[in-house]
Parts: sequence; structure tokens; C-alpha cells
Amino acid sequence: MHRYLGKKSSILVFTLPFLILYTCILVYPIGQTFVRSFSDWDGITEPVFTGLQNYRDLLQDSDFPIAVRNGIIFALVLFVYQQGMGTILALIFNTRSLKIRGSRFFRTSFFIPVMLSSTVVGQLWVQILSYNHGLINSILGSLSESLRIPFLSDPNLAIYSVAFANAWQGMGITFVFLLTAIRSIPEQYYEAAMIDGATSLQAHRKITLPLLQETYKVTFVMSLTGGLRAFDTMFVMTGGGPGNATTTLSYMMYNAAFKRGQFGYGCASAVVLLAECLVLTVFINKVMGKERIIY
Repeated sequence: MHRYLGKKSSILVFTLPFLILYTCILVYPIGQTFVRSFSDWDGITEPVFTGLQNYRDLLQDSDFPIAVRNGIIFALVLFVYQQGMGTILALIFNTRSLKIRGSRFFRTSFFIPVMLSSTVVGQLWVQILSYNHGLINSILGSLSESLRIPFLSDPNLAIYSVAFANAWQGMGITFVFLLTAIRSIPEQYYEAAMIDGATSLQAHRKITLPLLQETYKVTFVMSLTGGLRAFDTMFVMTGGGPGNATTTLSYMMYNAAFKRGQFGYGCASAVVLLAECLVLTVFINKVMGKERIIY
């Protein structure tokens, strides 16, 4: 068996089906999107090549800078909340001196939102944040009507409200990644630290966090690119509004392709979005790949 696996032809036979499937599902559609972005296309008839016109129109679109800004805000909210809460909760549930009753129940409950559809999560947070009948504003309104907060109707608050709902839904994935990574760290490291007189907090700061570098690289990419690509939660909660306050590049792509029939313009938006995600991913890998810690 080892004799066959050592041959390049044998390796190719085993990997070829996956490569074909990967090409058909991912590589080919991305290539077609890139090609169609240079044409005037309604999704049905033969596309007409227009060069860089779609990209010129995109850069001149008044919604474009707002969409880019909203994508950055969305990504930062996801990053701060998911990485912060995920790290804190993972450290708490891995600290043996803190004996938490029902820890298995809590660990499971943190992951439940991940398994819910974006429609369910969006409607849930609409019922919580709604100005007239939302849970939070109902409590604030019972104290004073002036205390009500227009979470989803204020252009300055809407993007943060929707981003928080999305961050809340996806935090469980970050928590599971970090908790699993922490539990894979050899226990003797912590025992040696305790013998030297280190507290649990010092042990986590000097041992746990540095050894989570590779895991953080993955979760950083997931949070930041997930924020840039966000669409479904804002589609359910605000529909891109009020006005264009929660419009992102992915929402511009949807409006262009499926509402106005401008699939070429939508493809251009998708290519720009893909470029943003690729640049961000390369940057994170470049910054966090300088010193790899192996244990």
C-alpha cells in the first residue's frame, strides 16, 4: 500500500475527483464572475463586452463609498465581539479553578445561534430592537417614552445594530475553535507555570494566548471576511435601509443583479468584494505568520 501511495500518479488518482469537484463548484463560477464583470449582461441574453465600464460605474456610484464603509464597520463589530467574547468565554470554561455548574449546558447554548437560520436570527433581533414593540424599547418606554432608542431606524445606529445581531449569531463558532485549541495545549505547561507561582490569569496571558496564534489566524479571517460579505441578516432586519445606511457591497450586488437585471454590474461588485477579502486574508496571514509557535 505504501508503495502505491508513494507514487505521484497514485496521489493524482486519489485527489483528481476532489480537484474536479472543487473546480466545478468554486473555481469556474469565480472565473465566470470575473469574465462577466467586463460585460453588459442581463443574465439571459448574450453578454456584450464593455471593458472596464462596470467598474467605472461602480466607483462613481454614490452608494459605493457608503457600502465600503458599512462593510468595514460590520467587519470590525464582528471582529471585536466574536474574538473578545469567544476568548473570554473559552478562557473561563478552561480555567479549572472556576467550577461552573452546568458548564456543558452553557457551552451548548453558546453554539445554538450558529445552527439557526439567518432569517430566524434576524426576526428575533427585530422583535428585540424594534422601536414600537421591541423588548428593549418596551422596557425603556415603560420608564419614559423619551428613553426609546431607534436601533433600526436611525441611520447612525442601524449598521451597528445589525452587525451586533450577526456577531451574536456567529460567536459560537469562534468560541468552539478557541476552546478546542486551548484544550489541546499540553497540561504540563500550566503545571510548570503554577509551580513557578503564576496565577491563572498570568498563565493564560503568557502561555495560552501566544499558543493560540494559529487558531486566531483562522478566526480573524472568518470574522473580518464574514463582516465584509454580510448580506442575509441586514436583508431580513433592515432591507439595506434606512435609506442606504446598511447597504454593503454584497447588497449592491444583489440589487444590481436581481432587482435591476444588471448582472454584469453585479459581477463587478462581487469581484471588488472578493478582492477585498483576498487582500485582508493575505494581510492577516502575513502579519500573523512571522513567528509560528509549535508545541
